[in-house]
Amino acid sequence: MHARLLALWDDLLSSYWFIPSLMTAAAFAAAFGMVHLDTALGPDWIEGVSWLRANKPDGARQLLATVAGSMIGVAGVTFSITIASVVYASGQYGPRLLTNFMADRGNQVTLGTFIATFLYCLLVLRTIRAADEQAGDAADAFGPFVPHLAILVAFGLALASIGVLIFFIHHVPESIHVSNVVAGVGRELDTRVQTLFPERVGDESTQDEAQALPDDVAEVAADGAGYVQGVDADALVEIAVTHDLLIHVCARPGDFVAEGDALVEASPPGRVSDDARRALRLAFAWGNQRTGRQDVRFLFNELVEIAARALSPGVNDPFTAISCLDWLAAALKRLAGADIPGPNRLDAAGTLRVVARPTRVPEFVGQVYAQLRPYLAGDRNAALHALVTLGEVAGRTRHAEQRAALRFEADALLEAAEATLTIPADLAAIREQARETICRIAAAGA
Repeated sequence: MHARLLALWDDLLSSYWFIPSLMTAAAFAAAFGMVHLDTALGPDWIEGVSWLRANKPDGARQLLATVAGSMIGVAGVTFSITIASVVYASGQYGPRLLTNFMADRGNQVTLGTFIATFLYCLLVLRTIRAADEQAGDAADAFGPFVPHLAILVAFGLALASIGVLIFFIHHVPESIHVSNVVAGVGRELDTRVQTLFPERVGDESTQDEAQALPDDVAEVAADGAGYVQGVDADALVEIAVTHDLLIHVCARPGDFVAEGDALVEASPPGRVSDDARRALRLAFAWGNQRTGRQDVRFLFNELVEIAARALSPGVNDPFTAISCLDWLAAALKRLAGADIPGPNRLDAAGTLRVVARPTRVPEFVGQVYAQLRPYLAGDRNAALHALVTLGEVAGRTRHAEQRAALRFEADALLEAAEATLTIPADLAAIREQARETICRIAAAGA
């Protein structure tokens, strides 16, 4: 349940309606609260404030109507600008970045401010009464009423909305600038790597090979289809302890599962009751798209996609690809210097309970350079920089398998470039950089 709640919370924060809805609800409560406070204070308090003047009913209505009308108009304009920027960004950088723009707090707060100000003014406006106005059969019970304090708050919200509009006009072009887009994804990737792959994760026994399960196991199948967005590892260990099981995780974050596909395999099968099956399914959350909360591979893919689009013949922007390679290399350096959590998960008593499927550094290296190789091979500048980053990552490695993966990618990129590039000077530069990179990889293991 914990994994599914976290996935739901991520979906809410990534939506374009949740934050504005909360702000609108706050405006609704503030309008009634301020009117109630005005009723309790009465109209005389404003006479004691020298820099304020009492509002007449007609003037108060005109002020609130003007603010409310302008806010809903500006909200429509900002929504149109946001949609236009999202369409541009998804077409230029890839549709998988659409969620990043929808989750942008600046856009959400901007829309929420305008809608909240509009609703607040509308609710306060209906409470204003002139002396000659009837209030139904109870007209004698109501006198003229102008909520001076609530109107003052409405004026403050109008000023705040002007500030938010200025911020929004600056924020939109800044948010779709390619350098900021790449840096945003790169920083999120670095944050997730630090969270999921800390520098030290217990003792060296975490690096042991995965424990094999017995032949006789019970599969727990998915009851829906989609991409795995999260796995509650603590819940899996707790379930394994409760039912005295050994669990092998078959689906990790980022994998696509169809209904009926195995999520886990548990042994011994005789202890896998219906309650255990339900609990195991609830430890997995999936949805229509991948997210970066536990799926670091997805964040790598976002930067790889931007780089691949930049190197495509229709765009031909190697410098954007070089920027992506810098951020990808930064994440690989941090991964190379960290201890990747081992596959075996123990309970408090030291008994093996869960066997996971960790993603190793060589897999990340292949995900970056192997996927980009067809695009890098045809561009001299990008290929040279990719070889440079391979050598830089090698300086942070701690295991021979990591250096072997880097050496493989350097050799493969050199081979692809030799088969693609035709200018002798470009080929000579690539060969020279490849030799230097291979020497750095070899020196890192010495």
